[in-house]
Amino acid sequence: MDITLYKSSTNKSSSVNITGSKSESNRLLLLQALYPNIHIKNLSNSDDSVLMQKALNSKNNIIDVHHAGTAMRFLTAYFSIQKDTEITLTGSSRMKERPIKILVNALRSLGAEITYLENEGFPPLKIKGTKLIKNEVSLDANVSSQYISALLLIASKLENGLKLNLKGKITSIPYINMTLSLLNQIEVTTDFKNNTISVQPSKGEAKTQSLTVESDWSSASYFYSIAALSDLGTEIQLASYKKDSLQGDSVLSEIYKQFGVKTTYNKHTLTLEKSAKTSKNTTIDLDLSSAPDIAQTIAVTAFGLGLECKLTGLHTLKIKETDRLVALKTELEKLGAQVDITLDTLQLKPSNKIKNKRVIETYNDHRMAMAFAPLALKTEITVKDANVVSKSYPQFWEDLKAIGFNLK
Repeated sequence: MDITLYKSSTNKSSSVNITGSKSESNRLLLLQALYPNIHIKNLSNSDDSVLMQKALNSKNNIIDVHHAGTAMRFLTAYFSIQKDTEITLTGSSRMKERPIKILVNALRSLGAEITYLENEGFPPLKIKGTKLIKNEVSLDANVSSQYISALLLIASKLENGLKLNLKGKITSIPYINMTLSLLNQIEVTTDFKNNTISVQPSKGEAKTQSLTVESDWSSASYFYSIAALSDLGTEIQLASYKKDSLQGDSVLSEIYKQFGVKTTYNKHTLTLEKSAKTSKNTTIDLDLSSAPDIAQTIAVTAFGLGLECKLTGLHTLKIKETDRLVALKTELEKLGAQVDITLDTLQLKPSNKIKNKRVIETYNDHRMAMAFAPLALKTEITVKDANVVSKSYPQFWEDLKAIGFNLK
């Protein structure tokens, strides 16, 4: 399904309820499988979380996670410790191109029995569940934090816990801290000092408790972009959020000050207000190594406002649903942008004109569709394969209509 977004304007004031964080939900679903006394509220309704639930509840010995990268990493670790099981873990053609060797090597060093069924270093995998006795492993710290979180999530169920040594500069620390915080909430003892993380083995079952997932900050990013591109005084309320969020993407509230967007917290509601115009001389210069998922949104916002933008710390974007750096460059240039990329940076030159009626390819990537949608406040665009948003935010297009966007 393609969607055409006609040149639109937002309501002066509107409100949106956003589903639970995909990142928190998938971590808690795995912990719930290990500790059934946990109950989860405000679970994400994203495809990725639905697939995660389905996989954890499946009685089949072939598990297909389609495009869900988080599920692939987390389930590789989970099935490694399910004694007396043998599972084939597979996914889409793109998933079979996404590396998993670093995680597999780490699990094998702990005693896991995992074999590659097609290409060395990539899914699909055959995993024979076993008891892991070894308790120490080392990883390069600049790899995807999902490899690290996958190991941490199963660590308390290992016979002797886990000591994880991270070598070099750590990428996406907020996601690691999110994992550790959720472990602490179910009374698993952890320690994170310098580049070493320790997780103690659990002493029986977790106590019965309900944990509420905060709404998704990555999904909030598109409304920050909309607010930035809207008229002065435009307000958008988003629910439900915490001021002391576990999610790394909560840095949006600080970043978007540069785009003239003020954030106000009231209980569990965020109010975004376009409170100031942005000078054309502004350069957006950010290191996003701790929050790479919002890079596409920020680049598109900067382009929509005619600003120069320099983003670094983007090396993990090349192994996402698509190579997001190449995809961003290609689609922004269709609209008239000048973009230079390296393996981990993006530089956007300021531009005064946005080309009209361009077709945006989404490359099976939900964030490409949603990041470009706010440009309908400036020009007409068509988004190809628009239902790709269901991966993280199924009701995205309905929510855009509700705040004033004209689309069909």
